[in-house]
Amino acid sequence: MILFTNTQSLPCPSKQDFDRWVTVTLHNQDQHGDIGIRIVDAEVIQQLNRNYRHKDNPTNVLAFPFDAPPGTESDELGDIVICADVVIAEAQEQQKTAQQHWAHMTIHATLHLLGFDHQTDAEAEEMEALEIHLLDHLEYPNPYERLAR
Repeated sequence: MILFTNTQSLPCPSKQDFDRWVTVTLHNQDQHGDIGIRIVDAEVIQQLNRNYRHKDNPTNVLAFPFDAPPGTESDELGDIVICADVVIAEAQEQQKTAQQHWAHMTIHATLHLLGFDHQTDAEAEEMEALEIHLLDHLEYPNPYERLAR
C-alpha cells in the first residue's frame, strides 16, 4: 500500500501513477510492503538532505528505509520524499518529459528501500540496469542515454 502526501499541492503526477511505478518495481523484485511518498518543495528537501546526509543543498529524491525494532514484524518498507521543484527542473535540463523523470525517481527511490545502492561502480551498474528494465516495461525510454549526450 502507498500512503501519498502532497500537502503543499505541488505539481506532480497522480497517486495512481506513483502506485503503478512502485507496484511494478516491487513485483519485479518479488517484494511487497507499505511505502510512504511525500512530495515537497526545495526548502523542505534541503533541510532533510542537510539533517540526514549532511549535504546542504536540495536534491531530487531521498529514501528512508524502515528499520523495524528487533522482534517486530512489519510490512513497512520506508518513506520516499521527492522534491517537485528539482524533478521538474532536471527533466527540463535533461530534455525529458516530467512524467518520465518522476517515474525514474520513484523507481530509483523504491529500489533504495529494497536495499539497492550505487556507491560502487558495480552497484551503480546493477541499479541502473534495473531502472532501465523497469522503465522500459512501463514504456519509458532509457534515462541514461539522454544523459550521455
